[in-house]
Amino acid sequence: MSGPVYKRILLKLSGEMLAGADRFGIAQTAIDRFAREVREVQALGVQVAVVIGGGNIFRGIAGSARGMDRAHADYMGMLATVINALALQDALEQKGVNTRVQSAIPMERIAEPYIRRRAERHLEKGRVVIFGAGTGNPYFSTDTAAALRAAEIHADVILKATKVDGVYDSDPAINPDAQRFEHLRYIDVLQRGLRVMDSTAISLCMENHLPIIVFDFNTPGNVVRVVKGEPLGTRVDNGVKAPVQVAR
Repeated sequence: MSGPVYKRILLKLSGEMLAGADRFGIAQTAIDRFAREVREVQALGVQVAVVIGGGNIFRGIAGSARGMDRAHADYMGMLATVINALALQDALEQKGVNTRVQSAIPMERIAEPYIRRRAERHLEKGRVVIFGAGTGNPYFSTDTAAALRAAEIHADVILKATKVDGVYDSDPAINPDAQRFEHLRYIDVLQRGLRVMDSTAISLCMENHLPIIVFDFNTPGNVVRVVKGEPLGTRVDNGVKAPVQVAR
């Protein structure tokens, strides 16, 4: 059995995926499966950091669309990510995985403050580090938080777990002829407006030569497969070759 090709990863998961079929809140079956996947990756000797969104509880941009002050709504969304981080921490520790939650918004009774060097020491000691509260600033998504934290801790790759098996040239749920990309450059994503991560996150990854792999999280074992270098999903990096598409 082949070993991992990455030493340190940042796993990005949307909050909606924690809701499972309920589409709201936290489904225990969903978070337990996620915890199992993380444990399996860590058992390979890989250092794992996690960023989770908060859309299963509250999305700041949705609150803003309903007339709420954008900054106020975004802070509420950041608090939702901390709830998800604590839920994942509990699920992981029930499976024997040592964890630390670090929050960009100080809340010392439930989480450590985000300190880059401390996060790196936790990773080196085999603890899973879960970053909560986004960047701590409104107007920035958890995609941007994932790119920022990955760059700061010198992660080898961002693994973005989604409900589809990569990046497509159009929505595969609407267009049955949508084509999936095997490889994209950051500039391709920006120029085509592809839905990988928001433009701020993509630009940050591009400037720091931080690859992104978008893959299907719904298939059990895919996180381990990606970490071992199996060609799943879509890879986004600074490669010079043109975009590669494959039939759906």
